Amino acid sequence: MTRPTSRDVATAAGVSQATVSLVLGDKWRGRVSERTAGLVREAATTLGYRPNLAARNLRLGSTRTALLVVPALTNEFFARVYTGAARIAAEHGFGVVLYPSPDGTGPARDPFASARAALDGVIASSMAADALHALGGDGLPLVMLDSDPTADTAHAHVNLAIADGMRQTAEHLLHHGHHRFLHLASAIDSWTFDIRADALAALLPPPAELRTVRAHLSVEAARTAMESALDTPADRRPTAVVCDDDILAAGACKAARRLGLRIPEDLSVTGFDDLALATAVEPELTTVHLPAERVGEQGMTALLAVLEGTPWTPVDIPVHLVVRDSTGPAPRA
Repeated sequence: MTRPTSRDVATAAGVSQATVSLVLGDKWRGRVSERTAGLVREAATTLGYRPNLAARNLRLGSTRTALLVVPALTNEFFARVYTGAARIAAEHGFGVVLYPSPDGTGPARDPFASARAALDGVIASSMAADALHALGGDGLPLVMLDSDPTADTAHAHVNLAIADGMRQTAEHLLHHGHHRFLHLASAIDSWTFDIRADALAALLPPPAELRTVRAHLSVEAARTAMESALDTPADRRPTAVVCDDDILAAGACKAARRLGLRIPEDLSVTGFDDLALATAVEPELTTVHLPAERVGEQGMTALLAVLEGTPWTPVDIPVHLVVRDSTGPAPRA
């Protein structure tokens, strides 16, 4: 069977193709009677007619497609970002293409013959910013997630209240009497991790001590970095480790166990993200909950606003500390 066309609908309803276009495009009011509109809709339903969206988009110069660029598909956080973005997109008749930036393989390749022809806009994580250069989409509306809001490279920004999350962490640990801190920081050069480092350093008053160790975002890299950092005399060893994300925190916990340290009796450990991993480790991890789906929802909402030419007022998305069993009072000297 051939696919029914608008001409078939017009013939079945006894109207012109122009009338069919008005009715199915929801532009009939004041131009077509309700009775005629009903006949057109009934004919379309009976024939199983579906508009040719590709042809329509070509005429309108719009694909109703957004690209979401993330650093990796293996990280649960970005999967949740996609879920949120796709939900809002679907409500507005948009689709979202997920594009992971290759890790350690050089610049990403352009997946499109022409990004401008295939996309209406781009939403990108700051940690995947390098991939944008390969997309050939200069001039496309761009919304940046978790990135420097003062940068003028994007049309809109969506950020989490990262500094406030670090404030909650620091205050929780200080309340428990900790004074020797170690920051297990991500080795990735990114605005979001810079904000965490700056906030933590500013939040610790004298006589608190702060050391920083960097590691790539893997459990093993974190474990290796922490084994060296913790292999010091007890009176100089940190009593609290603040990690840039939950994966690093899992590595820190692993290192502590290998060195015979108890968590939290000898060492308190905190994370960032609140991934499923946070409740899979033992003891369960105290961590800052980042509402990833909300980030995706706001990212897509911001892009729609940019496409419609309406103002977008950025407001940092709130985060909160989830206190579990990996933190406790500082050990007595």
